[in-house]
Amino acid sequence: MGLRFYRRIHILPGVSVNVSRSGPSLTLGVRGAHVTMGRTGVTKTVGLPGTGIYYTSRAGYHSGYHSAASDTPLSPEEQASANRRAEWTLAIFAIAIVGVLSFILGTMTK
Repeated sequence: MGLRFYRRIHILPGVSVNVSRSGPSLTLGVRGAHVTMGRTGVTKTVGLPGTGIYYTSRAGYHSGYHSAASDTPLSPEEQASANRRAEWTLAIFAIAIVGVLSFILGTMTK
């Protein structure tokens, strides 16, 4: 078994940044329903809190090795373009969150 690392940083209610060995991701949502955007694509999860019953849907690149249904993989150029768009989206969202937090903290200290 290999060494694993995972850390979730709550930024605002319903918004958190997840940091792991495979890279950062951003999670938006509430208990029972959330969307996670990261390097490997977008994961949507809906569940019944406290029951352990949930449904997860992924969009983006995955090998298909562990899945019953095999999606047609994107060409390397299409995947690279999708990765760049996802990284830019995450970067812009993170900058917006930092801006909102600095504004909130600035108004609270006055």
